[in-house]
Amino acid sequence: MQINYKLNDRFDLSVFFSVLILLVIGLLAIYSSTVNHPTASGNFQKQFFWAVISIVAFFIVYFLPQQLFKMSALPSYAVSLLFLILVLVIGKTVYGSKSWLSFGPFGFQPSEFAKLGTILCLAYWLSYKARDINNIKDIGVALSIGFVPILLILLEPDTGTAIVFSLITFSMIFWSGISLFGLFVVVSPGVVTVASLFGIIPFIISLIGVIAALIFFKRDLFNSVTVFVMNLGASFFFDYAFKILKPHQQKRIESFLDPMADPLGSGYNALQAKLAIGSGGVFGKGFLEGNQTQLRFIPQQWTDFIYCVVGEEFGFIGSILVLILFLIVFMRLLKISNLAKDKFSILVTIGILSLLFAHFAINIGMNVGLTPVIGLPLPFLSYGGSSLLVDMVMIGIVLNIYRNRKTHT
Repeated sequence: MQINYKLNDRFDLSVFFSVLILLVIGLLAIYSSTVNHPTASGNFQKQFFWAVISIVAFFIVYFLPQQLFKMSALPSYAVSLLFLILVLVIGKTVYGSKSWLSFGPFGFQPSEFAKLGTILCLAYWLSYKARDINNIKDIGVALSIGFVPILLILLEPDTGTAIVFSLITFSMIFWSGISLFGLFVVVSPGVVTVASLFGIIPFIISLIGVIAALIFFKRDLFNSVTVFVMNLGASFFFDYAFKILKPHQQKRIESFLDPMADPLGSGYNALQAKLAIGSGGVFGKGFLEGNQTQLRFIPQQWTDFIYCVVGEEFGFIGSILVLILFLIVFMRLLKISNLAKDKFSILVTIGILSLLFAHFAINIGMNVGLTPVIGLPLPFLSYGGSSLLVDMVMIGIVLNIYRNRKTHT
């Protein structure tokens, strides 16, 4: 009993075992969805190999000196930007996005590693000396750190990953102590932009909400007009950006708003995913027994739509188990951020939590029809060596912070 207490005091068992169970569920789902596939039957072996490598990387990171993370913040961000530029020049195009770098048989997505580099750099900037995040200059630099990789990723183009970077940036800025008005200035253009997706009436209502908020904050006329123009300009910028998106990306947004508009095209995956999850019932059809999975109704089901494999074959029980395991991880990461003694560690933990939660919420939403299909993997479950390795390294960093929570000043 004393040994278990000492172990848990240095090593968060609830996070580690929750992630480990998710990893096993993901491997089972990948095996089921690829075992009879003519071209993807070897994906299980590849993912199993990367799972072993990722667990080894987790323990290496867990035992590193904590100061190393702060020391590597700027270099890792600079290297991340270099790879994001490099992929635009010599990258490999996969599913319409030039997002892969290949070196012989080895390939990876620079955007996955850029997530960690951006989190470390943002945490370093926001925690450096007496940073005033409500200062226009400081908040401008913080936004730039987050949005430079976003612009490079949009050039690939990879809209889903760009959205995740935005959420990470906003979450870390918020947690660093930004005022309510500052948060409103940062977030409101995004809200207006999303509202404009649903038509002119929601757009007008969102602008009325902006005006009401400006009256509530009682800022001077210049600041109020500036913020209103920013919000108005955001919607027109989105309209321009929508027109320069590739046709398949436009279709994905349109299908999110109305999946039945193109049920055999861009809306096909979302409709089939909901059918697979719904058909699983309470206990599921059984491992390797899912019709949607085994008959390959959903293309690339082992990546973005891995959750519907779980829903069909393991039913409501399996689906809820996955949600509970993620909830445990999220709640523990939030707790660890409160236990950390320095601002850098707090912000790194919040950045990692934001990243994992964004992937989780958007991916699950894609599978049940609540969010657009934008190509984001489900952490620890979806097929992909780069994403799994980065996810496990990030968990290693958080548990490293937990291990040093009592000794760091």
